[in-house]
Amino acid sequence: MIKILHTADVHLDSPLKSLALKDEDLQATVQTATRTAFLEIVDAALFEEVSALLISGDLFDGAERSAKTASFLTIQLDRLKAAGIPVFYIKGNHDAENPITGEVSLPENVHVFDGRGGKVQLANTNVWIYGVSFIGRHAFESLLSRFGTPEPDAVNIAMLHTSLAGSKSHDTYAPCSIAELEPMGFDYWALGHIHKRQVHSEAPWIVMPGIPQGRDIGEAGPKSATLISIEGQTVSISEVSTSAAEFMDVPVDATGIESDDGLRQRVRTVLRETAQGMRSDVGLLRVSLSGATQRKWQILRDQDNWREVITELARDTGVLWVEKVKFDLAGEIGSGDADKSAVAELERMMSKIMSEPAFTSGLRTSLDAVVAEIPQGRRSRLIPDEAATEDLTQSLSEVGSVAILAAMKGASE
Repeated sequence: MIKILHTADVHLDSPLKSLALKDEDLQATVQTATRTAFLEIVDAALFEEVSALLISGDLFDGAERSAKTASFLTIQLDRLKAAGIPVFYIKGNHDAENPITGEVSLPENVHVFDGRGGKVQLANTNVWIYGVSFIGRHAFESLLSRFGTPEPDAVNIAMLHTSLAGSKSHDTYAPCSIAELEPMGFDYWALGHIHKRQVHSEAPWIVMPGIPQGRDIGEAGPKSATLISIEGQTVSISEVSTSAAEFMDVPVDATGIESDDGLRQRVRTVLRETAQGMRSDVGLLRVSLSGATQRKWQILRDQDNWREVITELARDTGVLWVEKVKFDLAGEIGSGDADKSAVAELERMMSKIMSEPAFTSGLRTSLDAVVAEIPQGRRSRLIPDEAATEDLTQSLSEVGSVAILAAMKGASE
């Protein structure tokens, strides 16, 4: 049996984005997470005794120049060279703009396909590897015409960095469709660019392995590389875990909770189960408290305290870290939210005021004054456009309203 490991979008040294990174105990792990993921890939290649490693673009990240990154990469590729494992690499859009790609002298076991395309026979096998690199940071046209005709009576693997038919979260590069790939005669399409793992087809195999290390909550869940197994001319695949840190949305159902002790125990149980089921070394959590409970307003009143409690309970697992806690609680029927109460009347008044243009305008003026004090770089990340400004204004209004109600209802119940 011939084994080949397929990965893409490593984005070496790309920073992870998490509010939990302010914790000094966590920084060392997450700052090197993308390197650790690549280390896992190399370790897996050695353990599985693969015949080749395929990197389908975006090995590097952005335009940052780093001698440490170059040194780390060379050492890892040398480990594969010592084991006689060749590496086949196509450049993606991020590689094309990174100066390291033109400066690093890669070990001789690494074959980099150029923009014209080409093919290489895997030594002592009937497997052929094809690939086409980006020659610039943009490739708006299809690259399919640069792939040659597959070899007859062989296993043919094609490497392509592509957005396929398009993705909302990724630029449209080297566009093509599944319907175009299927009849071209290749047995396995080793794709890259889209960060979510997806097997688009099994005949032929069309596989987007996904990013090996998620970088924010938008890339949540465990990440992996794809192990290709070839027996004769039969191809099968499996996943190999790679991520060092795993972003997760963790729901906690507070329905029926009647005491602080009960809520702490439920959170503790959920976090322990989360830690036990995790595939990565570290979990970065966004915890959401939801459900109907009579203690809704007391919990909302004391939410700062609950954030600290939940953070400490996560720490106790030794592998979980909380970056955000969201409260989305509902009061139980008959919990005392009387429609004619003074607090209920205040709630209705605040709701009405929040919808008035004058209130929104005043809040927006105050927000603009605060935002103006933030450095331009951070400001553009926090509020990139007008829609984001409006969303933040609305969110602040709602948070303030809930805080007032929680202070009053939490004290009265």
